[in-house]
Amino acid sequence: MVRAENGTLAGVLEGKKQYQVPLYQRVYSWGKKQLDQLWSDVVELGRTLGEDPKASHFIGSLVLASSPDFGAIGVNKFLVVDGQQRLTTLTLLLAALRDHLIETGHADRASGIDAQYLINVFDNGKPLKVMPTQTDRPAYMAVLNRAPQAGGEDAVGDAYRFFRSKIAAADDPDDPYDLELLEAAVVRGLALVVVTAEPSDNAHRIFESLNNTGLRLTQSDLLKNYLFMRLGDRAEMVYENIWLPLEKNLEPENLELLFWLDLAQRDERAKQSDTYVGQQHRLESLKTIDEVEAEVIRIANLGDVLATILKPAGEKHPEIRRRLTRIRAWGSTTAYPLVMQILARRAAGTAAEHEVVRALTYLESYFVRRIVIGRATANLNRTLLQAVGAISDADHIDVALREYLSRGRKYFATDPQVREAVTTIAFYWQGRGPQKKLILQWLEEACRPKEIVELDPRHLTIEHVLPQTMTDSVRDTFAAGFSTGTDIDYEHERVVHTLGNLTLSGYNSELSNKPFDEKREMLAKSGVSMNQAIAAHVTWGVDEISARSAELAEKIIELWPGPDESIIAVGDEPSALRSQVASIVAEIPAGRWTSYGDVAIVAGTWAQPLAAIIANFPMANAWRVLQSGGTISPGFRWTEPGRVDDPRVVLTEEGLRFDAQGHADPGQFIGAEELAEAAGLDVDGDAVAARRKKNKPQARAGREVSVKDAQLEFFERVRDYGLLNAPNIDTWRKPFPQNWYDVSIGDSRGQISLQVNSQKKLATTLFWISNDKELYSKLLAQREAIEAGLGFVLEWDDKPERKASKLIISRPGDFLDETQSQELVEWLVTMGDRFARVLSKYL
Repeated sequence: MVRAENGTLAGVLEGKKQYQVPLYQRVYSWGKKQLDQLWSDVVELGRTLGEDPKASHFIGSLVLASSPDFGAIGVNKFLVVDGQQRLTTLTLLLAALRDHLIETGHADRASGIDAQYLINVFDNGKPLKVMPTQTDRPAYMAVLNRAPQAGGEDAVGDAYRFFRSKIAAADDPDDPYDLELLEAAVVRGLALVVVTAEPSDNAHRIFESLNNTGLRLTQSDLLKNYLFMRLGDRAEMVYENIWLPLEKNLEPENLELLFWLDLAQRDERAKQSDTYVGQQHRLESLKTIDEVEAEVIRIANLGDVLATILKPAGEKHPEIRRRLTRIRAWGSTTAYPLVMQILARRAAGTAAEHEVVRALTYLESYFVRRIVIGRATANLNRTLLQAVGAISDADHIDVALREYLSRGRKYFATDPQVREAVTTIAFYWQGRGPQKKLILQWLEEACRPKEIVELDPRHLTIEHVLPQTMTDSVRDTFAAGFSTGTDIDYEHERVVHTLGNLTLSGYNSELSNKPFDEKREMLAKSGVSMNQAIAAHVTWGVDEISARSAELAEKIIELWPGPDESIIAVGDEPSALRSQVASIVAEIPAGRWTSYGDVAIVAGTWAQPLAAIIANFPMANAWRVLQSGGTISPGFRWTEPGRVDDPRVVLTEEGLRFDAQGHADPGQFIGAEELAEAAGLDVDGDAVAARRKKNKPQARAGREVSVKDAQLEFFERVRDYGLLNAPNIDTWRKPFPQNWYDVSIGDSRGQISLQVNSQKKLATTLFWISNDKELYSKLLAQREAIEAGLGFVLEWDDKPERKASKLIISRPGDFLDETQSQELVEWLVTMGDRFARVLSKYL
């Protein structure tokens, strides 16, 4: 038997103890990736402790066994069965902190760390509190004893030097408490479970079972230990009769999923990585063995529900089995808490099977209709997790779920929105590829006569009937349906990715870019019913595609019921496309511009109809959408009654620069990728690349093209230099050919932006607060301390007439000048790192 206790590193190391890593353990092997993650967790926890002294972060388990030379007198010795890498690393971090304190004149605090956590200073020989394997001991002892050999080129030395560097960079001379919070985060904030084997247990055998088989103590293992520790004499009976069948029913990784799903049904914010902490906190309320046993039984019953979701073939009701199979194929685990609640209600006898079928159908319909209108991911996770509470106490779960999904901005598309979207939304670029294929597959199943043998969908791919790329023959055939002077490329782009032009085929490569008269023969021989219907047409152009889109819209409406339109007041509801365009355009910041084409890419439509929407419906920031060359559209009109001011004047006041010909600065352009990220939408990288061939802003002269290339190359150098020389910035993303490079510091309210301007010959580092005047005021109140920490005076730009605010430092310099560019690279990274170090303390 083993016992498990919740603890901290202080609880483990304080007192007369020594933890010996046995010979059969592997040598110390943590590298930069693991060290970076640990350091990031410790720093974040230190910041949190400044506001919440009870904050903690769970880091795993420590498995111990009594050492063979454990005695009643002297130091208590334990063998480290599992967790030695983590324990060794944390003591190396403390040793690095101790040595930094000594070198900065804080010897008393350093002595405290030594005596409490590193060395048994009052015992004979001053034995270390942690003794690694024999191979690692010389390097480890050199560090702990502050020998000249400390910090060598082995893994132990690398870790010690890593922490020395990080601590030196993190130490703010103007903040006397920063390193105290760091120490507190390590010794009291990091939570772990200490599992101790009885003296009679064989430590080597325990280690073999935990490590050599490749297994680890997962969060479900820890919860299991916690529950059975509290079951006392009843543990064996509960294990045999309840827990063992549960383990046989679910794979080990799904046990952890089970505990998280159970937690998520109570708290929509629950993270899977914090499952153990959240569940353990909840389980503390159980006071008796009977209550603990009842909890194990409840978990086991939920396990049966989860097993049905993961393996729908075991479900006896045919329609429920069909719906569960589809939800499983959809691949959204965020839906599982809701599905579990639906099935648990059935198991408890509070929901009839026909209600379960309808509830699952509404969920499937919700998925499908969101894809159709181009809102595949917007707020999806939050919506589904909150749906659990909406149905948990409802009399009729199907009615409650439909009503919940019908209210507010949940993007449960109405029938009119579906009919509009199939002709305006580029279905091919929406959502995940497998999900789009599933919708086409389910449409095909609904169209197929029952006597036809089902096709194996694994051999089918999505095929464009009108090819994505028009050969000369395809263009000639397609153009024949239009009058002279029609923009054929526009008409092609308008329909080629819509639902009506897509089907499933096992001959994608053979069909490829062939003209329709050749494709038609192959489609007629296809086993896919949709293809046979397409082959019945003599030609395939805009009229045929539009007609098929309309047919498929009606089939979607028939198969997948929509929201309760009496709740959402359909007459007043904006179209799905218009709503989406408005939400995208609202994200364009002041001083930036984008093109109709880039907004169209994100919205899943095309530029011309999008321009009509922007021109005719009120929406924030519409004046920041320009033509592809950066010019204001001649047809632009303010939608506000009586407003007649010049949009160029408005844009200039916002900080946008125009040349003498009226072209906006390409360096201030915001592209589809950044727009999509700001709006919380997914865009397919391949989609953006393909669309941009036709919808990118046109450079006015060769210099702009070369400037774009130079911007990309310059910020690639910024990124490379930052990865090596900016200890306070954890993430350096891939740069783009633009005049700015944004850096996240872990707070969504603001970000650091590194900028260059070749026209003004200026380099700028700024902290951009997108929409939080309260945060700006908070920082302004600390202006003196912030500027002292940075070592320079900032320009504070409140932008009182705008939502955004910013803190700025600039210097002269032309990044295009080879004699200046490297100096600017280093200056931008240095300034950005200082911003990250200092401002993070005030966020």
